Amino acid sequence: QVQLVESGGGLVQPGGSLRLSCAATGISFSIYTMAWYRRAPGNQRELVASISSGGGLTNYADTVKGRFTISRDNAKNTVYLQMNSLKPEDTAVYYCNAYFASTYYWGQGTQVTVSS
Repeated sequence: QVQLVESGGGLVQPGGSLRLSCAATGISFSIYTMAWYRRAPGNQRELVASISSGGGLTNYADTVKGRFTISRDNAKNTVYLQMNSLKPEDTAVYYCNAYFASTYYWGQGTQVTVSS
């Protein structure tokens, strides 16, 4: 059974930081491209960042470039999203995604709220 379990969300003040984690089980983690998506209230789900299977290639949405960093530890089957300089517009449910050969898996999501 495939499971992607996100953690690390919460309430943070503007300018603060959070680190999201996504632990994967049931897949050959090291062959999957991993990504973080988010969905804000009233908006469509959007890609935040992605990282290649080996970790050598990363991609970021323009809205988070320079503030967020995606990384992975294939030995721990875990992908991370370090979020710095958070803004109220970063408030959303953040979802972990695993992709390989037209197969997608999703986590259940973790809420991030940026508010004073």
